[in-house]
Parts: sequence; C-alpha cells; structure tokens
Amino acid sequence: MSHDVFTDGFYDRVKPRLHKRIGRELRLARRVLDLGCGSCDLVRDLSRTYHQQVTGVDISSESFPKGKQLQEGVRIRCIRKDATRLDFLKDGAIDAVVTMWALHEMKRPEAILAEAHRILRPGGEMLVVDFPQGSLAQELWNENYYTPGQVKRMLLKSGFAEVRAKLIAREQVMWITGHRPSLERLEQ
Repeated sequence: MSHDVFTDGFYDRVKPRLHKRIGRELRLARRVLDLGCGSCDLVRDLSRTYHQQVTGVDISSESFPKGKQLQEGVRIRCIRKDATRLDFLKDGAIDAVVTMWALHEMKRPEAILAEAHRILRPGGEMLVVDFPQGSLAQELWNENYYTPGQVKRMLLKSGFAEVRAKLIAREQVMWITGHRPSLERLEQ
C-alpha cells in the first residue's frame, strides 16, 4: 500500500464509515463517553443518530465547537478535562467509553484506561479505535502508535475482560474492545 492511500483522502473517507461502525457497536449504550473527543464530531453523530447522552472529554478545548454549534436539545456536552481524573462521573455511571485517534496522544494511557474502567457500569464496553504501529499513518505523521497487542495488554491490566483486537480498513486501523466484568462474573 502506498502513501497515496492517505494523501488521496483516506482519513476523510474512513472517518464517516468509522463513526457509523462505532455507532453500530455502541448503539445499545444510553450513556457514552468519548475520550480525546477533539471537535466533538463523534459526540454529535452518536447523539443525533442513536439519541444517546454523550459526553466528550479532551484535555485541549481548542477544537471544541463554540456555543450554539452544539445543537439545542441534543444531549451532548464537551468538557475540557484531564481524562486521568474523571471526578465528575461516579463509579459505573457510563454504559460505553470510546476513544478514536487519541490513545497514542495520551501521556498516561494506562491511568486513563483505569479511570474508564472505574466509570463504566458492570458489563459496559470500552472501544479503542486508533492507527496501529507500523501503519502508513505512522510513516506520514511520525507519531508513536501502539500495536494491537500493546493496547490489549493495557486493557487487561486496567481490569477489562473479553478483550478483542483486530485490524480493519485495509489493516490501517485498530479496533479493540473490552468489557468491565459484570457483577456475576466477579462473584464467581
């Protein structure tokens, strides 16, 4: 695969498809948290399409939508916050957590995943979508991405169960899921 795949708009083409795929994956979740939400595009898409209550968290608010760009009546919010301390959320308050194109940017990813585990309800899902190490994205943007195995180990270390990792979109995107163990499973 050549660099032309990315320079010819791969990222722009794959983003809406990934939003739809993320939506289908998390469609049953009522309360969703997007970590590293950037401009809150995914937050808006999930709320609009699946009528979910979605909160986006990003340490930098530079790309947040301003004021009325967030549609009135839509149950969304974007918060500037360090994701290692989600103290505005109680234990088990969220049904699903997603991070898209952000895990590799996070300074303390294991602490963030542990906090995501804390705020997820038992049985809740964690979804990590990012470019993998060795991808063309890494060559183009010279960023340090993780391998699927590294992310899987981080999720397991943070307490997640049923962790599954695969490559999608011409093997240029990691799709990794894990679940907070349910209470029944913990009691066994």
